[in-house]
Amino acid sequence: MNPTEAFTDPALCAPLLERLRRALDGRPLRFMEVCGTHTVSIFQSGLRSLLPPEVTHLSGPGCPVCVTHDAEVAAFLELAKRDRVIIATFGDLLRVPGPDGSSLKHAQAQGARIEIVYSPLDALTIAASNPGDTVVFLGIGFETTAPAVAGTMLTARARGLKNFCALSFHKLVPPALRALLGDAECGIDAFLLPGHVSTVLGLAPYRFLASDYHVPGVVAGFEPADILLALCLMAEQRRAGTPAVVNAYRRAVSDEGNPRARAVMEQVFQPVDALWRGLDMLPESGLGIRPEFSDMDAMIRLGLSLPEVRKTRGCRCGEVLKGRLSPNQCPLFGRHCTPANPVGPCMVSTEGSCAAYYKYNLEA
Repeated sequence: MNPTEAFTDPALCAPLLERLRRALDGRPLRFMEVCGTHTVSIFQSGLRSLLPPEVTHLSGPGCPVCVTHDAEVAAFLELAKRDRVIIATFGDLLRVPGPDGSSLKHAQAQGARIEIVYSPLDALTIAASNPGDTVVFLGIGFETTAPAVAGTMLTARARGLKNFCALSFHKLVPPALRALLGDAECGIDAFLLPGHVSTVLGLAPYRFLASDYHVPGVVAGFEPADILLALCLMAEQRRAGTPAVVNAYRRAVSDEGNPRARAVMEQVFQPVDALWRGLDMLPESGLGIRPEFSDMDAMIRLGLSLPEVRKTRGCRCGEVLKGRLSPNQCPLFGRHCTPANPVGPCMVSTEGSCAAYYKYNLEA
């Protein structure tokens, strides 16, 4: 049995659940995960139904599509109207509704040139095949995807592809965690830290959780036993009064992260203030393109700006992303807002908590 198979073994879960109950000793534990893959794993596995009643699961701003702000979606839609522009994007962004309810899918149906790609590098192939057009890659996501976009920009420059540029709305996870802890209404006792992001970051950027806020943080994998082990560590730290940031996913994450990936990311991008759905403007929580790569910055090259927008009427995605509201407490959930007809992005992405609630018929 390889290490990954060991963590899928259901026999591991029973002793971990008993360990968790002992560690809780009747105390409540409100934990938040900030990773779409964790969201899906927890719901899909049925793990929520096994957790002791003292444990409350909050699904935070860990879905890249979900945290993309209405103003950023409006910028995408404005870009789609431009002549001689081809948009390259991951597929899950296509159906995210903008402030007026329209989406890139609607724009595509009306003739906008929008191509679905599976890697940022695919956009370079499109650029090479369409030398008379400007190809714009829509860069969203966290520290996991940003190095790949940065590497693509470096490759475009090396190849002399002058008709390629990127729109960078990447987000940084640690500033969002700080903002959540600064909001007393969120009431978060511990964080289940994202496995994929942590392969790049390592542990150091999360240390403030324990040092500044006395909140445990555990990097975990995605199998039920991974998540249960992380919950045990959180509960044991709280019982002992020794909050810490620990790595419980050593088969994939090193404490130092991936310095090479960070170096590529930092070569092309720099921290900037950024808009988040639900969290609004957070200082230095996004990645802007450095001045030396301004020729590949779509905001500058194409004269784009973020418009003032109204929030989508009735959509409560922002509150869901902060853990203030369960998806089914939104009045639109399952009635006016479904995966087939989404009003907000949390119902669009397969990693969105609203879509997960709907798919797995969760009532609370």
